Amino acid sequence: MDSLEEMMNGTIHPACLQEPPLAIDVIKELDMFGICLYSILTFMSCLSLLLYLDICVYIYRHVPYPKKTIIIWINGAAPCIAIMSCFGMWIPRAVMFTDMASNCYFAVVVYKVLKLLVEELGGSSGFLKRFSGQPFKISTGPCCCCCPCLPRVPMSRRMLFLMKLGALQYAILKTVFSIVSIILWTNGNFDLTNLESTSAAIWINVFIGVLTIISLWPVGITCMNTKGLLQHIKLVPKYAMYQLVLVLSQLQSSIINILAMDGTIACSPPFSSQARGSMLSQQLMIMEMFIITLVNRCLYRRTYDESEEEQDNTHNGTVALKAPCEEHDV
Repeated sequence: MDSLEEMMNGTIHPACLQEPPLAIDVIKELDMFGICLYSILTFMSCLSLLLYLDICVYIYRHVPYPKKTIIIWINGAAPCIAIMSCFGMWIPRAVMFTDMASNCYFAVVVYKVLKLLVEELGGSSGFLKRFSGQPFKISTGPCCCCCPCLPRVPMSRRMLFLMKLGALQYAILKTVFSIVSIILWTNGNFDLTNLESTSAAIWINVFIGVLTIISLWPVGITCMNTKGLLQHIKLVPKYAMYQLVLVLSQLQSSIINILAMDGTIACSPPFSSQARGSMLSQQLMIMEMFIITLVNRCLYRRTYDESEEEQDNTHNGTVALKAPCEEHDV
């Protein structure tokens, strides 16, 4: 009511209380700087996709199954978010849907990261053969990093199943809740700007937040207890990139949206405060995901280039040792 009175008094521009503008309105309002900025960000998004396709071809040719499909999924997180952010930047009214799409993809990536850690240690059977009965430290983030007194839990087939289930539930339930959110939105019952306790958006987002924390815990447990054995595949920087994508796509966006709803980010016609906050979030995400795509490309190509060189050297050394023996026998 206060905002309505202020608008009637002429102190608030009507656009500040409207829904996000149409894509054609965004294009009409662009000045020379805006055209350059949008063009550069669009180019960065397309280049992220091309770099991803390049690494997909490389991984498909040089990495055995099933690791190659898992790595392709994981590497697709940053380019997927960049492309969806580009769509959201050009079409502000589609931001809710583009965010849901990228978040659903990342929910699958969380499970794929756990699968990759297990596959690098010989798959489920090899993992259990190596670690069965060994105590695993479970006081890791994001659930129990403040509880160092928690007892260590011995690894078993049941624990590995529970860890996989904990990561998989987020991939499934996140997609289900996204579909439910879209259905409620079409009926006018899902509004991200409604912060009342009776709002469906509040309860769904809180529940998704809990599911996210639960899914990240088994990945953190596995990484913490096996990182010493996976230094040869550069586990730490790869895991850091995965964590960075998580923080930027979830935490950064939430902070910007909160600032926008609070009015800290001022409206700028044709954008309301919330729409302008979403636009800034999409633009930042494109730049950040482009950089992460570049880093991931270097990490994964270099890792498996070195693995191939080691295999070639081992093979050549074996052949060199066999040759003198054959000559001696003759």
